[in-house]
Amino acid sequence: MSVSNVIHPRRMPAPAALLELIKPITWFPPVWAYLCGVVSIGVSPLSAWPLVLLGMVLAGPVVCGMSQAANDWCDRHVDAINEPDRPIPSGRVPAPWALGLALVMSGAALLLGWMLGPWGFGATALAVVAAWAYSAPPIRLKRSGWWGPSLVALCYEGLPWVTGAAVLAAGAPPFPVLALALLYAMGAQGIMLLNDFKAMAGDRATGIKSMPVLKGPDIAARIACSVMIVPQLVVAVMLLVWGRPWHALVVAALIATQIVAMRRLLRDPVAQATWYSGMGVPLYVAGMMAAALAVRSVEIGP
Repeated sequence: MSVSNVIHPRRMPAPAALLELIKPITWFPPVWAYLCGVVSIGVSPLSAWPLVLLGMVLAGPVVCGMSQAANDWCDRHVDAINEPDRPIPSGRVPAPWALGLALVMSGAALLLGWMLGPWGFGATALAVVAAWAYSAPPIRLKRSGWWGPSLVALCYEGLPWVTGAAVLAAGAPPFPVLALALLYAMGAQGIMLLNDFKAMAGDRATGIKSMPVLKGPDIAARIACSVMIVPQLVVAVMLLVWGRPWHALVVAALIATQIVAMRRLLRDPVAQATWYSGMGVPLYVAGMMAAALAVRSVEIGP
């Protein structure tokens, strides 16, 4: 059966289906990263709360929501195999509606980004371009098991962190802030690799070379775990060097707890990938905030 037969036409999508399309559960990582950037710069969020609130709305519901709608529209053929109950293949949201929503939200994102000043607008424009480059042909970086997750990790964790810091500082963030944002973005690539486990059947059928498809689930899970742990270890060492031993201890404890959870993940990666996302990812993002709190008082010199 063709996808066009699976996607039953309807005049108006249900509001609940549109909300499902933009996936509110995925908004948390970029919103949290933006807050980490705000905290890491050492400026009181209350001193510029409109910018903080606007940035949170932009990072989560608008930009991330837009990227989800764009991805679902571009992936409607894959989802018809992997997850036919999703809004587009189930017919609850007509494909043209999904595309129109993604385009309108792209424009809204650029408008809101303009209100955050040059740093906010530049970051927003980069995020919008990256969202379409990830999902849409002919670029469609999602087809790569390495570059696709790398781009998503950068836009989910690194870019919002730097944006939050730059908007409140009204300028380029200092080195410690940039270093933490980059390291946690690198580690988040492992989270994105695990996210590909649920789509293995459709990825194989449509030629998407995700890491689980290329390497097999066992090797892919080990790669994902290594990618997550190594940058966090570097963060812990850097916090020690910067004279923040208690914060380093918190990060180290969170790493140790993740390693325990990873042992269960590695026993059966396909069955446990979703479980690990619910268990291990909160530990990962907790370390982000611990590091952000540490670096806000680091003396960086002239």
